[in-house]
Amino acid sequence: MKKILVPTDFSACAANALDFAVQSAKLLPATITLLHAFDLPGSMYTDYMGVNREFRQIQWNEDEKRLADMKESIGKMHDIEVDTRLITAPLKIAIDDISKSEEYDLIIMGTLGASGLKEKLWGSNTADIVSSSSIPVLAIPHEYKWKKPEKFLLATGNFEKDAIILDEIFELAGLFMAHVDIAVFTDEHDEPAVFMEHGRNVPHYQELLAKKYGEQELHTAQLSGKHLEKTLQDHIDSNDIDVLVMITYRKDFWNRLLHPSHTKRMSYHTKVPLLAVPAERKYL
Repeated sequence: MKKILVPTDFSACAANALDFAVQSAKLLPATITLLHAFDLPGSMYTDYMGVNREFRQIQWNEDEKRLADMKESIGKMHDIEVDTRLITAPLKIAIDDISKSEEYDLIIMGTLGASGLKEKLWGSNTADIVSSSSIPVLAIPHEYKWKKPEKFLLATGNFEKDAIILDEIFELAGLFMAHVDIAVFTDEHDEPAVFMEHGRNVPHYQELLAKKYGEQELHTAQLSGKHLEKTLQDHIDSNDIDVLVMITYRKDFWNRLLHPSHTKRMSYHTKVPLLAVPAERKYL
């Protein structure tokens, strides 16, 4: 039985991701934990006067009831085990805390909505979690409607061979009874020799994965261009891809600041769910 963590801010964007999580949980099968995290700004004066404490308790009671109502509604409509967590902390810290105490297999959350400041902020939160989480994150675009995934696309520039990472990707695809395609992309700043080397390695990589995971229909493509997000999206559209898979690699502070990861950037642009699988299994 898989365990899925579903953060929510009670927005339409988060509700859409929850629907995807519920439908997925029925197939996998899996249990769901609904997480709501809130952080109230304040000052020493308002803390001393008790204003913050009173407002925090009111907020806690309201959010606790909303989570309970969501749990009850899901329980009535679907035969799924659901529990709830309410934490007063920034979302990233809340996920870190709950990850240390409970073992989750997957985080499912919404990403950048088409409109609305709250949803844009929630989308930004998702991008940050995608780039730093020690747990695979499935980011669901706000306007994406549930359909059972039939085809995953692993987009990589590193010809990833780590068995732990690949096993996780192919296992999840298998639980959905979906098959996996591969897209090897060459960065726009790479030398032409790198593109040529990638081209030579693509058939060998395809053969390796097809043999290891018994994928009879595995197809591999080589992609390049100045705008990776658009190139990938065009490939997704023309090949009926249901889930885009990318692997997140940790960078130092200045690299993260100057060169945001492809996975984080893609989380703002993808029209299909994005599965971000961390290369390192450590806490946030």
